[in-house]
Amino acid sequence: MADKPIVLKVLLRQRHLQGHRTFCREYDKLAKQIDAELVGSWPSKAQFYRWLARDLQGLPYAHHCRILEAMFPGWTAEQLFQEHSGGIEFVPEPPAKAKDTATPPAQPALPSTQGMADVTAVFPSRPAFSHEIPPHKLFDNAEKISMVGLSLNILCQSYPDKPLLDLLETGTVVECLFLDPHGRYIAEREREESHPAGVLSTLTTLNIQTLQRLHGKLSPEARGNLRLRTYDEPVRFNITVIDDTTCVIQPYLPDARGVESPTLVAERKPGVPGLFDTFSQVFDTMWARSKEITA
Repeated sequence: MADKPIVLKVLLRQRHLQGHRTFCREYDKLAKQIDAELVGSWPSKAQFYRWLARDLQGLPYAHHCRILEAMFPGWTAEQLFQEHSGGIEFVPEPPAKAKDTATPPAQPALPSTQGMADVTAVFPSRPAFSHEIPPHKLFDNAEKISMVGLSLNILCQSYPDKPLLDLLETGTVVECLFLDPHGRYIAEREREESHPAGVLSTLTTLNIQTLQRLHGKLSPEARGNLRLRTYDEPVRFNITVIDDTTCVIQPYLPDARGVESPTLVAERKPGVPGLFDTFSQVFDTMWARSKEITA
């Protein structure tokens, strides 16, 4: 297994093709242009994620390499499966193109994360994070979204209804764990942030009702994909886990609004201990003891 993501994984993420279904659609689109007999010959879901984890001997089959090289002009298949040492927001130029440039392009000025296990980006606040990684970039093409926090505004207020409905209808599972708007701890958080009583509970209730309304628009087959729960515990972290590969972590600071929270991005690296495993487990344990919201 590679300690760092491969170039292919980074390039797919940049183009929002990291989900298996969307990758296969792009694969077939190129296959029609190259060789119609290759349509439908894309890798299985398990094989695709083995590619991204670099869990393979040598390179994929020759026809896969042809499609990948057409998908990313300027890159050879060998280069696509090499390790990439930059952050998730930095995508290198193809090596051949980079050699023609007198001065290599500078990486974006993200804080250094050397020596920080699986942390790939750090931002001083939620707005800074959302500027670099907006909701559409985080959620588009996801196959599973798991969230716990207070009001979950990044999904309920900042991500449009239509793409969320499309995700749910095409099989994406969305798990939302809200701080109980009628519980003890949301009232404590209102006092901590110096809000009038009821401000955060009203917002949270509105966001829950927004998702309940969307639930009513789903086909019967897709309704089980949207799962809503509440918990009544001290609010410590906002955690978003995408496809068991990326985790966004935001602490709740004392005497500060949530938007002022520093934000960390961790990417799962098999065999490497880090924040991804820690915080995805936090979500799982909180979800297990939470209370289901009836839609």
